[in-house]
Amino acid sequence: MTVSWNDRCIAYSMLLEGASAKETARLFCVNTGAVVEWARLAGMVIRMGARGGIEPVNSSTSTPEPQRAYRRLTHEDRVFIEMAINSMPAWSMRAIGRHLGVAASTVSRELARHRVETGRGRGALRESKYHAGVAHHHTMRSRVRTRPGKLDWHELRSLVVLSLNEKHSPQQVAGRQRMMFPDRPELWVSHETIYQALYVQGRGSLRHELTVAKALRSGRSRRTPASRLPSRDVRPWLAGSRITDRPASAVDRAVPGHWEGDLVVGSENSGIVTLIERNTRFALIGRLPGARDSATVIDVIRHQITQLPEQLRRTLTWDQGQEMARHKEFTIATGCPVFFCDPHSPWQRGSNENLNGLIRDYYPKGTNFNNVADDEIEAMVDQLNDRPRKTLGFHTPREKLNELISSVALAP
Repeated sequence: MTVSWNDRCIAYSMLLEGASAKETARLFCVNTGAVVEWARLAGMVIRMGARGGIEPVNSSTSTPEPQRAYRRLTHEDRVFIEMAINSMPAWSMRAIGRHLGVAASTVSRELARHRVETGRGRGALRESKYHAGVAHHHTMRSRVRTRPGKLDWHELRSLVVLSLNEKHSPQQVAGRQRMMFPDRPELWVSHETIYQALYVQGRGSLRHELTVAKALRSGRSRRTPASRLPSRDVRPWLAGSRITDRPASAVDRAVPGHWEGDLVVGSENSGIVTLIERNTRFALIGRLPGARDSATVIDVIRHQITQLPEQLRRTLTWDQGQEMARHKEFTIATGCPVFFCDPHSPWQRGSNENLNGLIRDYYPKGTNFNNVADDEIEAMVDQLNDRPRKTLGFHTPREKLNELISSVALAP
């Protein structure tokens, strides 16, 4: 028996209203398999049995729709679209859009997305038609969330937001959660989940809860290539102090006490000196008193590093800037030799480059450090040293340095 499209539409309406496949088949004098095939052609999942049928969709369980500059099509809109395209003559998509108050492209996408095969013809000639009830069923089913998102749980969400506001990266947040709550897997979250909550998901609600301007510090969409410029001329203060002359113990970071340093410069000849320990990533930062000459820089570094035990000041690696031209005076005063990287090779002091990038989150280029209070710089240093690091097993640099100082104090 051949069933017309109009009969098929009645069958779809019955299934959507809760009728079973068996009841529908009995009405049209066909076997149950035919009704299942009709449902398959419409992209509908049907349950078998006397109480079977299309699983109903409860629109109240769908995610609340945020405020948008456009509106979604309702069931009544779809009924009108079906009527308009089947009328004689058929309405154009622009006319339908004007009547409903939506763009013609919205009508076009709706008709393309929710076509139902009629079973007539073969290959490219196979016909398909639009059914309002089936289209609305598909739309509502796609909006229903089967389970709440990981970050929808208030306690976990609060912890993640708190860490992001402390300028921890998503990977650091994820690793720290596992370390801090080893017996509570419900408080674990992957860094990819945090990234999606910030950027990938359409609503992006998590970033609206942050107090920081950005959750990722780089702010770039791609990496900056390394410089391919020719090397600088040889400078006299580099003799005997190149990175190739540095002891092997400084290379693998296993031995503490090896430091990397550089300047973060600002406007009006201002700047700060940044030092970072290669093993623990502990940072020391000092403000320059309105000058960047070698004598001033050496004096600030000497004051910073002499606060540490002698065992924790083995070497200092710097770039080839002129501010370290008098580095031998620093070595004599502290017992800490200075070694210089190859030209245009910032990766040879990568920890310090990373530190300087973090500092630029607080003080962008062009900042006049002469106008920055010492208390503000100290607060920044505390926050950086309390930042969990993946390379430290998500411990903080302060925790690791305290362990080293304790071990030095207890050593015979």
